[in-house]
Amino acid sequence: MNATAALPRRFASLVKIEHTVFALPFAYIGALLCVRQVPSAHDLVWITLAMLGGRSLAMGLNRLIDAEIDARNPRTADRELPSGRLSRLQVAAFCALAFALYLVACFQLDPIVRWLWPIPLVGFVVYPYLKRFTWLSHIWLGVVDGLAPVGAWVAITGRLPWEAWALGAAVAFWVAGFDLFYSLFDRDFDVQQGLHSVAVRFGVEGAVLGARLLHVATVLLLAAVGLGLHLGWLYWLGVLAVALLLAYEHSLVRPGDLRRLNAAFFTVNGVMSMVFFAFVLAEAAT
Repeated sequence: MNATAALPRRFASLVKIEHTVFALPFAYIGALLCVRQVPSAHDLVWITLAMLGGRSLAMGLNRLIDAEIDARNPRTADRELPSGRLSRLQVAAFCALAFALYLVACFQLDPIVRWLWPIPLVGFVVYPYLKRFTWLSHIWLGVVDGLAPVGAWVAITGRLPWEAWALGAAVAFWVAGFDLFYSLFDRDFDVQQGLHSVAVRFGVEGAVLGARLLHVATVLLLAAVGLGLHLGWLYWLGVLAVALLLAYEHSLVRPGDLRRLNAAFFTVNGVMSMVFFAFVLAEAAT
């Protein structure tokens, strides 16, 4: 395969396109709950494209900003930029195209979105730098990802009731919690390089405890959304499924046993977001 033909695959790998399963279902969940039915095809298409452009931009910027750190980390040294499979210019051009897609999509949605679109962009740019200064980077990442359902909600209705914020907070705590697990992969490297994370500041035990507390808050906030919107039994089955899957995730990771960390991070969280989306879709369709 020549270099040009390989570019789409390399860009897909750059942004971990398979991890879209974590965030995109929650954007759809926000879209479903805000109107209590399946939204129009117009709204769903442009929300999808906004998410695709925004997430691709965020990942591209992250890889550009962290390229030197990634090159020093044995776990990430084979990524596209450190390995030379993509150049900085190519990734910068990719980011520009992703930004254009994000911006065009935002302007097809509720007019208020034309004023709000810079907010996620600030989050994208700031996040990669935070680990150089503070262990609160996990919370920042959660907040940025928590904007997905909030953004979808306001993109359709132009309003943001407290239930929208509660749903966004649930996603923020969920993402921050599993990012604490993810930080365990690099704890030794981060200590060596003087980088910051909860695992560095509070140890493996602190990171695991923090993830548990954040995921308890996730379930409580999803329950608050259900109560606030007076949702039916299918939604509550979804909340139960989330609680059980998170409990299973935490059974896989213990301070003295990180062998199943990959399964906890990649598999369980992807399944959880899809399962909860399926229950919310069923609730909205009834």
